[in-house]
Amino acid sequence: MKPSRRSPLAKAAVLAGSIALLATGCAAEASKDAEPASADNPITLTVTTFGTQGLDTLYEQYEKDNPGITIEATNIDTGGNALTDWKTKQAAGAGLPDVQAVEEGWLGQVMTVSDSFTDLREYGADEISGEWVDWKVKQATDPEGRIIGYGTDIGPMGICYNAKLFKDAGLPSERDEVAELLGGDDATWEDFFKAGEDYVEKSGEAFYDQSGFVWNAMVNQLDEGYYKADGSLNVEGNTELRERWDLLSEAASEGLSANQTQWDWGKGQAFVDGSFAVMPCPGWMLGNVKGKVESAGGDSSAGWDFADVFPGGPANWGGSFLTVPATSEHPAEAAKLAQFLTTASSQATSFEQAGAFPSNLEAQKSEAVTGANEMSEFFNDAPVGEILGNRADGVKAQFKGPQDSVIQEQVFGPAVQAIDSGTDGASAWDKALATLQELEIK
Repeated sequence: MKPSRRSPLAKAAVLAGSIALLATGCAAEASKDAEPASADNPITLTVTTFGTQGLDTLYEQYEKDNPGITIEATNIDTGGNALTDWKTKQAAGAGLPDVQAVEEGWLGQVMTVSDSFTDLREYGADEISGEWVDWKVKQATDPEGRIIGYGTDIGPMGICYNAKLFKDAGLPSERDEVAELLGGDDATWEDFFKAGEDYVEKSGEAFYDQSGFVWNAMVNQLDEGYYKADGSLNVEGNTELRERWDLLSEAASEGLSANQTQWDWGKGQAFVDGSFAVMPCPGWMLGNVKGKVESAGGDSSAGWDFADVFPGGPANWGGSFLTVPATSEHPAEAAKLAQFLTTASSQATSFEQAGAFPSNLEAQKSEAVTGANEMSEFFNDAPVGEILGNRADGVKAQFKGPQDSVIQEQVFGPAVQAIDSGTDGASAWDKALATLQELEIK
């Protein structure tokens, strides 16, 4: 046998493709709960989430309301690292929690092994599916009609901006004025980058933090992204994708990107030192902005605000699901917990805690979401829930193929870093396509 010539990247992609075989061979058949948890029958439920989801107070409430239940929660810093954690444990057929959070970007990989997750219809999911936006439920339904996840948040997008920096640059700084500056109801990416060029010229500083988040938003708002709706790959020859790439790379060459490290931002310092002035923000990102500002010693006086506008039209980035792996020894109790964490009242609490905009229809209309809260106070009293509700109008669920997150992180991740570091857009695009071929992604 000849030795493999595959690179480490290619091997990483193959790992995802082999999950189904490994999981089938290793996963044990989990038994149903013998009896409900109680003080006399204590049960520990393990939960793995990621990022900022605003669930901690809900865990405490659930334990209080359900004697005998203890929740052991693990929160992984990013969705990408959570994906690695899940793939490793899924392939081994061991170590998975009772409740596993799944990010929209890697739901396609999960769906290739959907039979290794509990069908929540066994615990009434089909009877309450109307509580969530319909496309969220469809995303979590496999080809056999099995519902494998309760929807948590969705990621409609607005623009976070620093009003103080806009004002210092001589640009409009009021929320409605900024929305108009960026193009208003008919905002385009050309409008966004033109405003950015004006800001860079007047301030001498970058406009947005780094190109990766902008690119993600540009891709997510297309009718079809890295995959077509029929499941076929949609990168090479995709003129819409290439046109957007050219716009982004030109903006980077004009100094609009601050070339910040994703998810770090100099330990949050870049949010308070004027390094950049705007960033694309789905609801869950608001909690990240607030947390990073505070970690750098800042507060609401740092000047961050939230505008009801988004270039290119409605876009959704992210959103999660709570699933119950079939390896859970307590699937009924795990399903009950997952359902509780995604009820209207629970999603309203998550929004107040982390800005995670609900997929639950009742929660979207609740006073906790549409009214004043801690998140809106931080963002200069912006009606963040109302804005996110507006931005959710017209959002469509984009089909996410099995290697969607791999393409985003391993193919275009290095490419956006390259254009931020001075590589011309055409060369970075060609390198991305070469990596796509190397990974043998289909």
